[in-house]
Amino acid sequence: MARIRKGDGGDGRAAGATASRPTGRTGRVRVGTAGIGAAGTGKARVGAARAGTAGIGTGRVGTARVGTAGVGTARIRKARDRGQVAIEYIGFLPILLLVALAAVQLGLIAYTAQQAGTAARAGARSASLAGPHEADCRAAVSSWLADGTSCPASIGGDEVTVTASVQIPSLVPGWDFGPAVKTATMPRDH
Repeated sequence: MARIRKGDGGDGRAAGATASRPTGRTGRVRVGTAGIGAAGTGKARVGAARAGTAGIGTGRVGTARVGTAGVGTARIRKARDRGQVAIEYIGFLPILLLVALAAVQLGLIAYTAQQAGTAARAGARSASLAGPHEADCRAAVSSWLADGTSCPASIGGDEVTVTASVQIPSLVPGWDFGPAVKTATMPRDH
């Protein structure tokens, strides 16, 4: 009989060890003649089962695969695991949506800040020429942001300062991010 090592399931016996024949190599037995659920014949290392054999060992000392001896066990396990990915996805979906919502909200904040800077420069340019700075300021921003825009001007000596305040839109009702405020100063040209 061939030498059998540990690692085949923890008990020191290989699948089909009682009816195994020596193969002439140390550590190898022919599995499948009397093993549990053995379907195939051929050489397999003790502890690392080949497809079609009993599948008792995993090649690690003291560990064994449970429930791999019969074909019916694999079908039951496969049927039991079906739908698991869908359940995990449903559990992860709220987190994914929250991250996407936060990314879009940050984009809106950055866009509104950029629009406030544009409005402040347009208002300051118009005020430096003694033009309608409030209307020019509102015209410089996107139409959907124009309603929440205010551009007061302060004239002091040889320069004009316009502070544009554009209300940041919120995707979540009830959350108020306040306005984006930018200031631009230009010399008076009139």
